[in-house]
Amino acid sequence: MSEEKVILVNEKDEQIGLMPKLEAHEKAMLHRAFSVFVLNDNNQIMLQQRAHHKYHSPLLWTNTCCSHQREGETNIQAGTRRLQEEMGFVTELKELFHFIYKAPFDNGLTEHELDHVMIGYFNGDPKINDEEVESWKWMAIEDVKSDMEIHPEIYTVWFKIIFEEFYHFLEDHKL
Repeated sequence: MSEEKVILVNEKDEQIGLMPKLEAHEKAMLHRAFSVFVLNDNNQIMLQQRAHHKYHSPLLWTNTCCSHQREGETNIQAGTRRLQEEMGFVTELKELFHFIYKAPFDNGLTEHELDHVMIGYFNGDPKINDEEVESWKWMAIEDVKSDMEIHPEIYTVWFKIIFEEFYHFLEDHKL
């Protein structure tokens, strides 16, 4: 199996090349990514805890799923694929917004992503892939916000950034 490649982009989200994922994170190259937030009828977010053996951010809590688009894949196709791979279910996704962020990790890698944020709705239990996910839970949006302020160390670096953008988007828009 060949190493997964990410899509390098400029600030207008125009593809400028491909690069192996690890190399892009080592060099802090701007690349396309996505983040999926799945909510239930109680307006709770499904959070996942990253698997204990992940090479960065193991056992930290984060949004429902996130990853990188593959060449030729739409944002929605990529989000749907990864949601199925990680959480074991499919639901209709809608793209909300995108933004650029840069977040260094303790291990020398850096996320520098043009992140497409998507939302979906689901009320069941996921069938988690234990290669990717350690655990999961539903959590009210306001509870995530307050818990992140009290316990920032239990959340992924990118989730803290993306959640703030997501929270402000919800304040400004009626979904």
